[in-house]
Parts: sequence; structure tokens; C-alpha cells
Amino acid sequence: MATTAGAGSGTAATLQEQAKRHLWMHFTRMGAYADSDVPIIVRGEGVYVWDEHGKRYFDGLSALFCSNLGHGRADIAQAGADQAKELDFYSTWSYAHPRAIELAARVASKTPGDLNRVFFTSGGGEAVESALKLARQYHKLTGNPNKTKVIAREVAYHGTPMGALSATGITPMRVPFEPLTPGGCHVPNTNVYRLPEGMPVSALAESVRERILFEGPETVSAVIMEPVQNAGGTFTPPDGYFQRIREICDEFDVLMISDEVICSWGRLGHWFGAQRYDYLPDIITTAKGITGAIAPMGAMIASDRVAEPFMHGTETFLHGFTFAGHPVAAAIALATIDAYEEEQILEHVLENEHVLREMLESLRDIPIVGDVRGAGYFQSIELVKDRDTKASFDDDEAETLLRGFLSGELFGRGLICRADDRGDPVIQLSPPLISGPQHFEEIEGVLRPVLEEASRRLRLG
Repeated sequence: MATTAGAGSGTAATLQEQAKRHLWMHFTRMGAYADSDVPIIVRGEGVYVWDEHGKRYFDGLSALFCSNLGHGRADIAQAGADQAKELDFYSTWSYAHPRAIELAARVASKTPGDLNRVFFTSGGGEAVESALKLARQYHKLTGNPNKTKVIAREVAYHGTPMGALSATGITPMRVPFEPLTPGGCHVPNTNVYRLPEGMPVSALAESVRERILFEGPETVSAVIMEPVQNAGGTFTPPDGYFQRIREICDEFDVLMISDEVICSWGRLGHWFGAQRYDYLPDIITTAKGITGAIAPMGAMIASDRVAEPFMHGTETFLHGFTFAGHPVAAAIALATIDAYEEEQILEHVLENEHVLREMLESLRDIPIVGDVRGAGYFQSIELVKDRDTKASFDDDEAETLLRGFLSGELFGRGLICRADDRGDPVIQLSPPLISGPQHFEEIEGVLRPVLEEASRRLRLG
């Protein structure tokens, strides 16, 4: 094995050398760091993180929508260390252990309706993959073996495993891995800012019914949707949207999957996004905030009705992951849920979300700001060339704007957020749930001058 000189040393220069030589970062243009430093985060406390040079950043993305309680929660991490002394690991393949049992019961106590069966995974993509596989096997066991297709929304991200990728509606993420698992079908998302002229809002839900009829109801297994769609910029549902989706799923015996990898555990001010928008899915997928990102964990939560065919006789859900329900991660998740309750985190989000939103709305006087949308601590700003016509940027312009200026400038000024063009260009903010008005002022102190400079560079307004 070829090694880098000084391997094991923690100096900044050595870390840079080793990162560039050995670390393959996810969703990263590795060539971008040929002549520049890799951003290396070495410490976190509260809503802030520090790089290897000692520079502080406000973590306006909660790392990746998941450090809900902020950083440095040694008290929660200690629950994992204590668990490791008692039982470091045992599998949930045909066995159980106390923390997995307790966590499953605790999660079920927070879910809406009869979503009582908790199938643990190691993360969000695995949770989605599990839900899609469960839907297929459920229909086979209930006499509908041809129900294999899944309806998802355009520009939606549901994960990177091959099944989940077939539901993901972002073309550039799909093309390198085609042919995908068959069955992914897509309908319009709820970007009402760009609703085609003459198209009623009600058509967004009806498009799901039309697609099911087009594919053939006997072939459609599930509909999967996020309560607030992440990719494209936090698309919220119109009034009555999810209630109509529920009716359509019931009409055609199609399972409704609420993908809450981001939207659960207080991100929208509720335990689950389905509760905020008052609908009852058949399956919920979750991850990220379940442990506050202190340990990797996810879960698929199924209703009693969907689980029932697997609960008697010789039937088995033929699926699993080695580390799912890991005792250490489960102990950390239990401590995290305790913290959400004891620190009244959900109440804090509901009390302060309007302050975050008002701050973002105040930026509408900047010519490049076209739309502001989202819910809870999950918000986006869509960037435009012309607010009157809503004209967006072409691919080259978006590349220059986002990667050539905004991403680096925001980071350089100490704000971590996401400048994204999976869809139209947006800036996404998903701050830790412990953030408050003083932190929103800090965010504005970076966003406003950077967006004003972007407008000047583009000669807008």
C-alpha cells in the first residue's frame, strides 16, 4: 500500500495532503481542490464549527440537515459510550436488544395514526430503499404481484441506492448509473412560483391520479413524497394537496410513503412533517435528526396494516442491514429524543420560524431574490435574473453565479449554507433547531451584502 509521508499526523499541512491523496469526498468535484485547500472542519460547538485554521463558521445547513441540536453535545454522545460498555453491538437479524426495543417503542409513540412498526436502517437512503422494497413485497403478499412502479416528483431527491435513485427525479444524478431499477415514474412538484400559466394548483395533485391511470393502477406500488421537497428549494404543499394524494392512493390501492429523512424530528416544528400538514401515510422514512447526527441511523416506519402480512406464519421481509438498530446509535437516539422533549425544541422552532422567515422576506428588495419559501427551519431563496418575468439563469450562468461566486463568498464570510442548482438556482438554509433571532441576524449580515454584490455583478435592478 502506498502511504503518504507523515500519515497519522494531525498538522494542517498533513491533513490537506492526506485529504487530497486518499479521501474521496461524496458529491464532490475532486478536481476543484487540485490548486486549493479542502475545507476541513475540526471542531463544533452549538451552532458553530471551526476549520483547521481556527476560523469560525455559522452552520446554517445543520451539517446536512441533521445536526438539529447543534454540535458538541457530549451529554448525548455519553449515552452511546455508556451503552458500548454494556453491549457494544448485536445484530437485529432474528435477535433484539433493549435499546432497539425501547427506541422502536419511543419512535412509534411519536408517529401519527397506526404507524407502529419500526424497521431500523443506517441512514436515509437505506430507509427509502427499504420502503420501496417493502411496498413491492407487500403487494405480492396481498395478491397484486404486478404492483412494482413508484410515483415520485420531478427534481425530488430520495437517495442514492439504485432503487431510491429510480424514484429520485434529478436527471443528472440518474444518467451516470442507467439503466436504473425499473419502475420510477415522475409527476410535477409543488413549485407554485413556477406554475405554468393557466394550470390550476389543484392539477398538481391530480397529476398523480393521471399518471397512475397512464401506467395502469395494477402496476403502481407506491407514491413517495417529502412533506417539504428539498431539491429545487423547499417546495411546500398547497392547501389540501396531501389530503388529495391520500384519497388517490386509497382509490387505487397504492401505498403512500412520506419521505421524512429531513422533515422529521422538529425540522418543521413537529415530530414528523406529516403531522404539520395533517395527512396519514402508510410508511414514513426518517434519518438525520433521529440522533442529531451524533451517530448514523435511519428507520422505515410502517403502519400496522402494511406490516400485518409479515406478522404471522412463515412470511419474512427479506431485507436488512448489518448495523441497523446498532445499540450505540439507538442509545444516542433515545438521548436525542429526550433532549428534544426536555429542551422544548419543537416548541422553539414553532415560536421562532416566523422570525427566520421575516428575515429572509426582508431580502426581497435585492434584485436577484425572486422567491422565498419553506417551512420551519427549512427555507430557501430562489435567485432570478428578472423578478418581473421570473427569468432564471442558464447552466453556464448558474455555474458562474453559484460556484464561481456565491458558494465561496458565503463560506469565506463564515456562513455554511447550500447554493444549489438541482432545478432553478437557490440558496438553502437549514439552521440547527437551537438557533434563535440573534443567529438569524447573523445570517442576514452575510446574506445581504453577498446577494447585493451578486446583483451588481450581474447588473440587475
